[in-house]
Amino acid sequence: MARDWRVGSCLFLSEKGVPSEAAWKRKAMAEKRIMQHAHIGFRDVNRTIEAIREVHGTCARSGATVDRFGITLDWSMGYPEAMRAKASRGTGIVLSGPEDFARITNAAPAAAHFGDFMLGLPGAVENTRAAIAAGATAVGNLGQYFTFRLPYWDDDVATTEATVTALGLIAAQDAEILVHSNLDDGFAGLFIDMACALGMVLIEKHIVEGLIGAKLAHCYGHHFSDPLSRTAFHAALVRVNDTPGTMIFGNTVAYQSSPAGNYASLASYLLADILALGRWPAGHAINPVPVTENQRIPDVDEIIDAQTFAHRLTLHAPYYDPVYDWSKVEAMADVLVQGGERFAVAVLAGLAERGVDTKDPAALMLAIRRLGPKRMEMMFGPGAETARGRRPLIHAEWARELNDKAEAWVAGQRPIDTTRPISVCIGTTDVHEHGKYLVEQALEGLGIGIVDAGVAVDPEVLVARATQAGADAIAISTYNGVAYSYAKAVKAAMEKQSVRLPVLIGGRLNEVPKDSNSGLPVDVTREIFELGCSPCTDLDQMLGALRKTFQPV
Repeated sequence: MARDWRVGSCLFLSEKGVPSEAAWKRKAMAEKRIMQHAHIGFRDVNRTIEAIREVHGTCARSGATVDRFGITLDWSMGYPEAMRAKASRGTGIVLSGPEDFARITNAAPAAAHFGDFMLGLPGAVENTRAAIAAGATAVGNLGQYFTFRLPYWDDDVATTEATVTALGLIAAQDAEILVHSNLDDGFAGLFIDMACALGMVLIEKHIVEGLIGAKLAHCYGHHFSDPLSRTAFHAALVRVNDTPGTMIFGNTVAYQSSPAGNYASLASYLLADILALGRWPAGHAINPVPVTENQRIPDVDEIIDAQTFAHRLTLHAPYYDPVYDWSKVEAMADVLVQGGERFAVAVLAGLAERGVDTKDPAALMLAIRRLGPKRMEMMFGPGAETARGRRPLIHAEWARELNDKAEAWVAGQRPIDTTRPISVCIGTTDVHEHGKYLVEQALEGLGIGIVDAGVAVDPEVLVARATQAGADAIAISTYNGVAYSYAKAVKAAMEKQSVRLPVLIGGRLNEVPKDSNSGLPVDVTREIFELGCSPCTDLDQMLGALRKTFQPV
């Protein structure tokens, strides 16, 4: 395959005079220049191309260099190409063939980042061939292999075969192609112990670099709010992987205010990232997420504002280095590295003892995927065992924050006054699990039983699991722009299975209309309500819906 599919040319490689993005990253590292990444979230390809050109050109004229661009690819691209036309659509772009990819790679002289729904899914080979032929030299997202499940696709062996084949194709290239893995999208984003997250870096490195011979570049940052843990994870990552990173993702969960208020969160995480990169150059680009991200898809001028802000902050940041206590960062990094190494060794040894060939990348990947993050951490985690699991060496920020949020919310509520104990069956429409985790902690705090239907669960399976477990209600967490169609499918499955249960749905309640000219998602709260479901924008609305259903008048 590698004889026929080679890395092609593109505007970035030709104008910068480099064989790959990795080479450009190493040049920036040597110059101690902070690189910048911009993400374009439009569904329309033409609008996306125009946005890339405008952002790159406008920023360049003001002295800011946008080194790389990411785009929002649609989850339907994860399927083999022949199946995509009939697959349900999310809110992203669908590309097919090198010519389509080349429109993105030639939009501006900046590196094109093809992250989600490329690697790690059944369509990995076709996607990877098209991307590298168009001149892309960073392809992801390996992290999704371990966690993401496409609707109505359960052939994990075919998914593994496609992923390993695509990784082999990447390794066989003369040019250095970075295999991008967003840790927050894989098991690392679900472990309770941050040391296990770093251990997953070592396990992925063993598979991609040790067994297959490609180069692995990690990304992290979605769920790191605390500057200490954010910089410490960076310091630890640099110690265990010398391959240039792709980017440090913006901490989008911190955007809980108005655009003006969100600038404080933007400054907080960017300053930590810039300081860490100044101390330990690692090839990562910073990712200034526009401050309107928590409200809607950011427009071009908002993306430019965020990039301009980030560039200006890179000029101020070095003056903060002397006032930062790096000894605390180093101490936390020590714990992460030592715990991560113990975890990785224990995982590989434990799987080998159970008959897994840990020198076979496909066998190892499939075993890890089937094991799942909870069991993997429980069996091999470096923390001491307790009655409720393992005590984390360093508690993952996302879990600690959600635990605190659920605990504070529960403390302000009175229990639901029901005549008998009730339980709720909860599942997600996609891979995003943190909303589900928060709801579970909140419901358990109120004494309500949980039936775990899992993540990325098909509507028919969700209804069947709720029925089998005798659940009293169904709760759905959604994020990927399919809220109405998924709720509709759940109601249809309930009718077919003769099930009558209240249905609650929360998260990102939007969807792109089939007749949309803009390609932008719209709010579908009213449509969901008209289906007979209860839309819930927060925990209070969820509790109100449950009281209305189960509490005697």
